[in-house]
Amino acid sequence: MLALALTNKKDFMNKFLKTEIFDHFLLQEGIVVSFASYVIDGTITKGFYTDTEAEELGIKTFHFLPFSMLRPRIFDLIKGKKAPSSFKFVLMLSPENQKRTMERIGSSYTPADISAMSMNIKFQNQMLTLTTGISYRIFSTDKTLEPEWDKFVRQFLSQHDISFEVL
Repeated sequence: MLALALTNKKDFMNKFLKTEIFDHFLLQEGIVVSFASYVIDGTITKGFYTDTEAEELGIKTFHFLPFSMLRPRIFDLIKGKKAPSSFKFVLMLSPENQKRTMERIGSSYTPADISAMSMNIKFQNQMLTLTTGISYRIFSTDKTLEPEWDKFVRQFLSQHDISFEVL
């Protein structure tokens, strides 16, 4: 697990909410606390989309919605003169991107072994942080995937000129 302080809050929030940088991630959960609390469950509601619609949207194999589909609504919750008291977003790689990332890393794990490779973005006490995590479906003492995922996230942030410090 890697814990980072995102050092330029305004720049990060603009990139997070106004650009497509994070759109290929899936949103597992979002919580925004401002004048009211909003809880967003990114789970796709069974039966809401027909198979054809899900296929057209590219979400047929997903359990969670892409961040791109929720970003405009999240932006509406956060924008305004007053910043939220706090928020938390749990983003995950899609199954396809998870498989591709594991192959690029050269991991011995299979996609069936890993349920999620995630980033947790949290704003609390005026501090904006990002932590990484991996959820395993199997028991293993092999933790070699974790530092590689952490390295991948740092590279992703650097490629998009998102400033951070390791905590």
